[in-house]
Amino acid sequence: MQRCRVSFSLCFFARSSMADEPTPRRPRSWSDIPADIAGLVLRLLPAHADRARFAAVCPQWRATARQRPLPPPPPLPLLALPDGTFYSPPYDEPFRFPGFGFAGYKATCGSRLVFPRDDGCFLVNPFTGATVTLPALSSVRLRPPNAVAKYDQQGTAYPVTWMHIHNSEHLHISKLILCSPNLAAAIVGDGHIGQILVCKLGGLSWSVRAYDMVKNFQDMAFYQGKLYAIANYDEDLLVVNISQDQSTGDPQVSKIGQAIKGEPFHSVWHEFGTMDILANKKLYLVESHGSLLMIRRKIWCWSKQASDTDPEASRPIVAGPNEFEVFKADFEQSRWVKMTTLGDEQVLFLGRRCSRAMSVSQYGMSGDQIFFLDDEEENLKQYYYSTEITSFCVCDMRDGQVDSPLPKASWKRCDEMRPVAWLFPQD
Repeated sequence: MQRCRVSFSLCFFARSSMADEPTPRRPRSWSDIPADIAGLVLRLLPAHADRARFAAVCPQWRATARQRPLPPPPPLPLLALPDGTFYSPPYDEPFRFPGFGFAGYKATCGSRLVFPRDDGCFLVNPFTGATVTLPALSSVRLRPPNAVAKYDQQGTAYPVTWMHIHNSEHLHISKLILCSPNLAAAIVGDGHIGQILVCKLGGLSWSVRAYDMVKNFQDMAFYQGKLYAIANYDEDLLVVNISQDQSTGDPQVSKIGQAIKGEPFHSVWHEFGTMDILANKKLYLVESHGSLLMIRRKIWCWSKQASDTDPEASRPIVAGPNEFEVFKADFEQSRWVKMTTLGDEQVLFLGRRCSRAMSVSQYGMSGDQIFFLDDEEENLKQYYYSTEITSFCVCDMRDGQVDSPLPKASWKRCDEMRPVAWLFPQD
């Protein structure tokens, strides 16, 4: 990843502007550089940290940073850690925002950190300090209002619905999207299964279809004015139709339909010597170049084969290499179409809480790459790791090779650090 240092760029432009003045009358100041030249410098800075340093050079440059809308592509995302630490790739020096500190968030949503509390859910933008308030998870409007948990004669809950999980002590937001000024959508569940809830920004309650079967929802995306979701097993792309409650004016889910019929992905066991190899799977939805993409991430896990002498011995499943497949939604044919490349200018930043596609060509970075995190879900332990320390990794789609480009930008794997996520400054 190419570093784009402020000092080098500024000195280059300073020398260029002074080349035609052999005997300057006074020492030149950074503020003497014309605003349009300073704007060119700004365009070449990929990291949010560099843009903050740019604005700190002098009042004139600070005005340039504020008055000139940052041109696309936006700055690279920050890496947010729940202890209040941030990293600004391509740099591996940690930093903290002044003031509030921003430790203890539970999810991210674009440029906002999500803090669920008993009295509401607060979305705080650390770049501006602005806060958006959503209802607390304890305030949910049922549809129908008199819904109750139902069981068969054997006492089994089927189908399992929101009414069976809403009192779980593990209930949490897995994914949150601000679709519009009047609509927020969230995947809320216990880690294993969940349901889609919607509300109005600043509203008093969420809304849920109480009798819809819960699913292992993996991701959501707001694409071309519609809300889409995908579940783990069948890879069906679901379209979530939103209507308005006639009595309150609040949004509500009117129907969840199928937009694309997927093909169930079956985990495959392989035997290799004394080891069993199993592919675990995670799914992501990302908009890129006007198309909706599904990314299938396979984590190849291994465990020791059962011993004839001790068949009951513990056999922990350990995570191994990652493999990625990318598919584009073909809505006309109702199918997923496999892609072999993202394009030379495009990269994906994947995270369970927030994902984005970005163009990086003007920063001198290589495209056709996927930046990804461990992405463990709260209350869902699917496998263990062979190392205690982790960082973000990059998969090159051209050869499938996976690398860790900034090993110093790392953290310890533990429950408290599970919500590590990408934070996108310009969202």
